[in-house]
Amino acid sequence: MVAATARQMRREEPLPSKDTQMRAWLMTASLLAMFSAPATLPAAPHPNSGTEPKPTIVLVHGAFAGSSSWNSVIADLSRDGYPVIAAANPLRSVKGDAAYVASIVASVKGPVILVGHSYGGEVISVAAVGRSNVKALVFVAGLAPEVGESAASLGTRFPAGTLNETLAPPVPLPDGNNDLYIDQTRYWKQFAADVPQNDARGMAVTQRPVTQAALGEPVAALSWRNVPSWFVWGSLDRNIPAALHAYMAERAKAREALEVPGASHVVMISHPHEVAAMIERAATTR
Repeated sequence: MVAATARQMRREEPLPSKDTQMRAWLMTASLLAMFSAPATLPAAPHPNSGTEPKPTIVLVHGAFAGSSSWNSVIADLSRDGYPVIAAANPLRSVKGDAAYVASIVASVKGPVILVGHSYGGEVISVAAVGRSNVKALVFVAGLAPEVGESAASLGTRFPAGTLNETLAPPVPLPDGNNDLYIDQTRYWKQFAADVPQNDARGMAVTQRPVTQAALGEPVAALSWRNVPSWFVWGSLDRNIPAALHAYMAERAKAREALEVPGASHVVMISHPHEVAAMIERAATTR
């Protein structure tokens, strides 16, 4: 009796209306479309939206140093969203080293800020010639020679630097050239006096040599007359005296020239935040 009553109740239950069936069908179709639709990536900024990519910062070390000398500067730039490349400067010849850095610049899609330390300043000035995507040059205790000048000839104009007397005996090379190193026992006070002595000891052991010919090679081209330039150096630089830095910055009509009190030749190691901030100012100036 109970079972019969239940069957009877189900038979007497009213059927859904056509409108109700249609609403249920539409809801099911919407859910299926939602879960079966392919995922989409956010749309890229429109070319005219005003959003521009940050320029790539290409860092070029100089003689007696290496790419790791930029590590603390790289940390600041990366934190602020800048793509960074630390070039392994060959330190063989101005012309050849500049061609190598120019090939890196050519591989970058978009604007580039070239940054050079010491001898690396010569290299970036030559490398930027004819490279329309180089928007600024930043000389970090860097050389900015005129056509016909070399690192060696600039040193004779401002002889306060003491590099020559701290060099180790030259290492002869098979091609007749010589590799130059700073004597490890004199490296700290000469090159990095404001860096902890233990750190400077490691830098002395891992220093990259430069050829004697590279330091004597006159530059055949330059870009600092046409490309906006920034200069930063230490007041106690013993490789390149502060007076020479100031002279080169004035000659280049630098957008900004900053002398860091008490800083050595490796101002990017001892004062990385000041150096990174200048690079970012160069990157954002129009």
